[in-house]
Amino acid sequence: MLLEASLQQDGVARPRTPPRPVTTETRAVRFALIAAAIAFLAIFLLLPLVAVFFEALRGGLGVFLDAIVEPDALAAIRLTLLVAAIAVPLNLVFGLAAAWAIAKYHFRGKSVLITLIDLPFSVSPVVAGLIYVLLFGAQGYFGPWLQAHGVEIVFAVPGIVLATIFVTFPFVARELIPLMQEQGTADE
Repeated sequence: MLLEASLQQDGVARPRTPPRPVTTETRAVRFALIAAAIAFLAIFLLLPLVAVFFEALRGGLGVFLDAIVEPDALAAIRLTLLVAAIAVPLNLVFGLAAAWAIAKYHFRGKSVLITLIDLPFSVSPVVAGLIYVLLFGAQGYFGPWLQAHGVEIVFAVPGIVLATIFVTFPFVARELIPLMQEQGTADE
C-alpha cells in the first residue's frame, strides 16, 4: 500500500520523502509560545470568570438563587433575552444579504460595503454609543423630532438593540462571506 502511494506517473516506485515540518521553530520556542497563550487566556479569560462565580457564590447557593429571582435581576434577564430575540434574526437577515451581495456579485461600492461591515471591529463600542447619543439623544440630530413623536431610542430597548446589532453584525457577515465564495455559483 505504501508502495502504491509512492508510484510516480511513469509507474516507477520511488522512496517516499518524509514530510517537511510545518514550522521551523525549535521545540522550546513552540512550548514557550503555547505556554504564553495559555497564560494569557488564564489571566484574561479564566481568572475573571472564576472571580465572578466566586463572588456570586460567596454566600452560598441559596443567596445566589435568592438574588437571581429578584425583580431587577429578572428584568435584566428578560431584557437580555428580548434584545437577543430581536438582534439575532435581524443580524441573520442583513448579514446574509450583505454576504450574498459581496460573495456573488461584482458591483461599484463593494469595497465600501466591506468597509462598513468591518467598521465595528475598528470603532470602539464607547464611540459607537456616543454616536447614537449624538444622533438620537434629546439634543441630538434626530432627538427633537423623535421626542415630538414620542419615540425613545437612547436609554431604551431600541437603543440597546441598535448597539447590539452594530457590535455583532460583522460576525455574521464575515462568517458567511468565505463560505459563499467557496461555494461558488454552480449549485445555484
